Amino acid sequence: MIARYRRPEMQSLWDDGAVYASWLEVELAAAEAMAKRGTIPPDAMEQLRAAQPPAAERVLEIERRTRHDVIAFLEAIEEQVGPAARYLHLGMTSSDVLDTSLALRCVRSLDMILGAWDDLVELLAVRAVEFKGLACVGRSHGIHAEPTTFGLKILGWHQEFVRAGERLRRAREVVAHGQISGAVGTYNTVDPGVELEALAALDLAVEPVSTQVVPRDRHAEMLGHMAIAAAAIERVATEIRGLQRTEVREVEEPFGKGQKGSSVMPHKRNPIKCENLVGLARLVRAYAGTGLENIALWHERDISHSSVERVALADACMLLDFMTHRIRGVIAGMHVYPENMQRNLDHTNGLVFSSRVLERIIASGVIRSEAYVMIQRNAMRCWETGEPFRQVLAADEEIGAQLSAQDLADCFDVDKVLHHIDTIFARALGAPA
Repeated sequence: MIARYRRPEMQSLWDDGAVYASWLEVELAAAEAMAKRGTIPPDAMEQLRAAQPPAAERVLEIERRTRHDVIAFLEAIEEQVGPAARYLHLGMTSSDVLDTSLALRCVRSLDMILGAWDDLVELLAVRAVEFKGLACVGRSHGIHAEPTTFGLKILGWHQEFVRAGERLRRAREVVAHGQISGAVGTYNTVDPGVELEALAALDLAVEPVSTQVVPRDRHAEMLGHMAIAAAAIERVATEIRGLQRTEVREVEEPFGKGQKGSSVMPHKRNPIKCENLVGLARLVRAYAGTGLENIALWHERDISHSSVERVALADACMLLDFMTHRIRGVIAGMHVYPENMQRNLDHTNGLVFSSRVLERIIASGVIRSEAYVMIQRNAMRCWETGEPFRQVLAADEEIGAQLSAQDLADCFDVDKVLHHIDTIFARALGAPA
């Protein structure tokens, strides 16, 4: 991933140095288990423990000759520790190292993402409560529908992020599996007990049936859950973009001092952070597709998945980590304009209360189809003339025969429209908000 869309903390889990360090972790964990069984002499094990992750430049230099990354890595370790290096990788195949170390990096990446994700969920709950009673217009098909509150919008985001976090935890559980089972996964050259002890030391579960590789449905599930999390971020970013449009301007993403919106239009305050997040979500979704395509390998294994994963898994982790921190900054610093929300709520001169009038007339004894016609003809007149809806209804004799002035006033009382908001908050957050 290019530096523009990654954080150094996550990058440090996926750069070449981190990859070789995780390979060494796996090799040493297996060696320790073998040493307990007397396969590796104590003095050789002491030398192996002193090994350090080799310099990436040196491994790549050797690989240009060997055309094999794991062999190049092992040769670089041998340059450090000498003859004792022959006890590394005993009975193991390259995939034992590659897949198990990949699980380590995926788990650590998800732990980092989940730490930030949990903070974001907490922030959304706080901001939802902050704006719980701030009335604004709800929209369907982009058209004014009925009143809602801005806090309820945020509460919906919060709930989606809670579910996404649960999926990310599921992804961590699913991907935290390794293997040290040898060629085609039959343990022909390695004791299954070595695998069990080594993976326990690495806090990984044993893949029940490996075929020289960990089955790729695990990684596909991880990428799928990450794509859903990215889509949750995209949903919020899309909503903020829509609400930031000049003619709406109910919400605005942070705009820093000295920030510029356009190279030629000095007045511009563009939603570039949210637009950026929408674009990056497309990438994470694309990687989910590659994860699905990696599931079907030839026979016990091939390496058609390998080149894909070197890009997709690392990039997806870096992107979702970056996106999580960016949307948190947007939510924490977004500007909210209550006066514009009220202006937009009033924009249709009361038409957003039509459903309450409809239900009140039905309650008076008029059948629904007739009541609908009565309300719609008055609503269409308001669309065409711009007259206040309540005023037009009050002048309609047929409406007047069914509703008193107080009935009509109740229909246009926004507090009564929103009187169940507390119930929704209590249900979502588990206690009265």
